[in-house]
Amino acid sequence: MLKHLGNAMAVAAAKFGDKDALVFEDQHLTFNDLNDLVERMAAGLAALGTQKGDVVTLYSSNCWQWIVSYYAIARCGGIINPVNTMLTAVELDYVVQDCGVQVVIASDDKMAAITPLLGKIKAAISFGADVPDGITCFDDVLKAANAPLPEIDIDPAACSTICYTSGTTGHPKGAKQSHRAVILNGAMTAQMQMRGADDVILSALPCPHVYANAIMSSMTMFGAKLVLHKTFAPDAFLADIPAHEVTIIDGVPTMYMYMLNAATLETTNLSSLKRCYVGGQTMPVATMEAVEAKFGVPLIELWGMTEIAGLGSTHPLYGQNKHGSIGCAMPYCELRIADPIDATVTRPYHEVGELMVRGPITMMGYYGDEAKTAETLEPDGWLHTGDLASMDEDGCVWIVDRKKDMILTGGYNVYPAEIERVLASHPDVALSAVGRLADEMKGEIAKAYVVLKDGAAEDADAMLAFCKEHLSAYKCPRAIQFVRDLPKTSTGKIMRRELHTLDET
Repeated sequence: MLKHLGNAMAVAAAKFGDKDALVFEDQHLTFNDLNDLVERMAAGLAALGTQKGDVVTLYSSNCWQWIVSYYAIARCGGIINPVNTMLTAVELDYVVQDCGVQVVIASDDKMAAITPLLGKIKAAISFGADVPDGITCFDDVLKAANAPLPEIDIDPAACSTICYTSGTTGHPKGAKQSHRAVILNGAMTAQMQMRGADDVILSALPCPHVYANAIMSSMTMFGAKLVLHKTFAPDAFLADIPAHEVTIIDGVPTMYMYMLNAATLETTNLSSLKRCYVGGQTMPVATMEAVEAKFGVPLIELWGMTEIAGLGSTHPLYGQNKHGSIGCAMPYCELRIADPIDATVTRPYHEVGELMVRGPITMMGYYGDEAKTAETLEPDGWLHTGDLASMDEDGCVWIVDRKKDMILTGGYNVYPAEIERVLASHPDVALSAVGRLADEMKGEIAKAYVVLKDGAAEDADAMLAFCKEHLSAYKCPRAIQFVRDLPKTSTGKIMRRELHTLDET
């Protein structure tokens, strides 16, 4: 019986055995193969000193080793900390220090980022074969244990993962999720979308993302076959549809836009496809209709967030698919539209307010931050999403805008305060603010408006290079405009939503 993430792969192997589970590049693994690797990795982690309750960071791009490590961490009683590979060394160091990480598992291209951490953690593990002193090779960890790891008693209500999401204060926040919440979200997703053992899922979504996590659960709990790509490349992605008889595609809007523009789409055999899913950001209805026309299957929208361990809404497979709507609440969960001023008041149908969610999938809280937890989670269990939305009589939700100033670029959350914090540290910057620009492929991109100190020269390229030294690539502004002043309220507060009035014509 599936009790927690620690025994998830063993339960899957007992159910599905030698059925194909995962394809990554030239590697084909069955459920039995995965379970054997998970058991060996878990025993190896324990041999390195990993104990129940230790936080273990996963810092790698998509690969089969990532999935093995995810379940192995849980198997030995650890807490999984999956981080975005686009984090810089500075950002990674903050996360490691913030939640007391004991072990870091990373791909070989991340050695420069994890080497400075060696004196602060118990162990560092690399998926690469050639590793510097102080770092252990993944293959050696698999061989480290002489005996199987005994079963570990894990409370389903205990913390299973700490997933960091960018914060409005300029620092990321670690959302704590219980084993129960992660498992239930995966089960609810499969129930709503009817994912099962007959499905072959194609995905290039980053494994640390909660959407990708829900897909991984479909494989582990319901026997689907997952064809995983390291990164998204439209031609390679399309080629795998007939090669593996893919039934489901999961992606963000930009992936579908690139596939629509790929020359190979016209000659690709799509007959195995049954449906496609899209999340991460809103998608124009006209583009959704174009995808359906070309692919010949429904394109179904979904919505989720880190604080709810995955999906919070989608359209049921055999229900009405309303393009432009993120669908209705997941099973055993509730969605409502709250008054933005008084969250205890629910807005009528079709009126805009803040989207709130309640149910067994909401986070336990932010790690070490009771104040932010109290701001986000109401005493009665309702969680503030920060999204402005409306709801129709069928319970379908329509995202209108964001209550906070978050910028959603290519499916990633970018907060102006985080960029502004970096800009403020530049010696030539007197004042800065970050707004958003519409972008056809990414949805939105960040634009910085900078007031220079007297005597400083305008050099946008140098300013962008400075940002790249301190921020992940997806967080960096794509444009910088130098201005004489910024719009402010009577109290001196910068009005981000008025920044567009400064745009050069």
